[in-house]
Amino acid sequence: MPAKQDFARLSGKLHLGGEMVTSASTEHLDVIEPATEERLGQIADATDAEVDRAIDIANSVRAGWNDMDPRSRAVLLHDIAAVIRRDKALYAECLTREEGKPFKEAVDEVSWCATAIDYYAELARHETGRIAGATVPGQFHFSIKEPLGTIVIVLPFNYPLVLLCWEAAAALAAGNAVIVKPHEQTSITTLKFMEVFSTLPPGLIQVVTGGARVGQRLIASNKTHGVAYTGSVPVGQAVARTCAESFKPCLIEASGNDPFIVMPSAPMDIAARGAAFAAYLNCGQVCTSAERFYVHDAIHDEFVERLTAEAKKLRVGNGLEDVDMGPMATRRQRERFETMIATARKQGAKVTTGGGRPAELNRGWFVEPTVLTDVTPDMEILNEEPFGPVAPICRVKSFDEAIELSNRSRFGLGGNLYSRDAEEIFRAVREIQSGILWINAPLLDNDALPFGGRKLSGTGRQLGPEGLAQFQNTKFVMIDPKASSQDFWWFPYAKEESFSGPR
Repeated sequence: MPAKQDFARLSGKLHLGGEMVTSASTEHLDVIEPATEERLGQIADATDAEVDRAIDIANSVRAGWNDMDPRSRAVLLHDIAAVIRRDKALYAECLTREEGKPFKEAVDEVSWCATAIDYYAELARHETGRIAGATVPGQFHFSIKEPLGTIVIVLPFNYPLVLLCWEAAAALAAGNAVIVKPHEQTSITTLKFMEVFSTLPPGLIQVVTGGARVGQRLIASNKTHGVAYTGSVPVGQAVARTCAESFKPCLIEASGNDPFIVMPSAPMDIAARGAAFAAYLNCGQVCTSAERFYVHDAIHDEFVERLTAEAKKLRVGNGLEDVDMGPMATRRQRERFETMIATARKQGAKVTTGGGRPAELNRGWFVEPTVLTDVTPDMEILNEEPFGPVAPICRVKSFDEAIELSNRSRFGLGGNLYSRDAEEIFRAVREIQSGILWINAPLLDNDALPFGGRKLSGTGRQLGPEGLAQFQNTKFVMIDPKASSQDFWWFPYAKEESFSGPR
């Protein structure tokens, strides 16, 4: 039982200065396995002194890391990616036990960590600045990219490892130090994952566990220099306000409420399968889950029938067994989700499948994959983020109506369209207000292209060159190697350049 031994060994620990140390805190939080409701371990609510120590360590080691040439940094990062690929099953098991997702999804997540690290290891060797044509003969004008300093990464529970690597890989490749504040539910897996970074300078990446106070202290410190936060809108807004006090750069990825449009030209069997994946992946606990379905009247009934059939096929259970969908990550998340389903029913939505808890699973925070019909645009289920396995379907009469309703949301993270009509496809590209758009292929990412949203979904981008730039400062440099006189614009100004009109 190596995973359970790890949970016991890492309970109450922090990762400081390259070592696992027992926290001095007297406050601890239980970590409950969502599939069994058994206690996996405890995490420490780190003391203020421990948070400050992590910051001081990070600032003491980052200069040496930045002095290393980008090629040597890349070699170390590639080696880390290789270790992740080799040991991915170990970290996936811990992740499944702590977060609940099926083991296959956990393995995928760990694998994506490796690809992100490899990508940024190489990108950072190229994105170091650029040369521009000088505006003065004989001068040399260019820009260079510098690290921000010490980066704070505050993580959610749903994808704790891949989001860590999207952000930490970019930050480290750019020459920064990193301090991670993981979600309380997935802190021990994050601590376990620190093994893969053991070849880096001690203290270059650290983990301090705890609740909101710990994150707030890290973010507000005048000794940290950039923040990456993923979580709720209210907390994201609070993070942005704190960073604004000192103009500290921040990457905010908050909530999503993604539309999923289905038009008559779509292949119904593929659209239904794509919709099931988009709605039920990780038990619907994905910021880019499809959460608002706008289905054309001409194919509405057929689509509902096919999606209902797909939902009924899903095997629900412990993620370490042969299942397609695990439990929700926390009791609180399940209670919130069930309240939203109940409200939708009171407002007139009808359940074609799901809507409750699996009868055969009397332990764990399980819910059924749900399909709702007769959903109208004003219902809460379409205007808030359910963050659970539900597909609320709203009937539309035209593509124009689908676009209008898609853009009505306060959020703008992702969007989906199933259509083989070229005009509809290119209109969607132009008109859907989102940071990401999937057409006939939902929920895929690409390390080389940006991930992020607009409106209340946040600010900034992860992945791609944009993700690296989040953790870099750009400096413009102008050199005159001869140190020549600049009389063409220096004092004294020439008489012929003075005002010659009446005074």
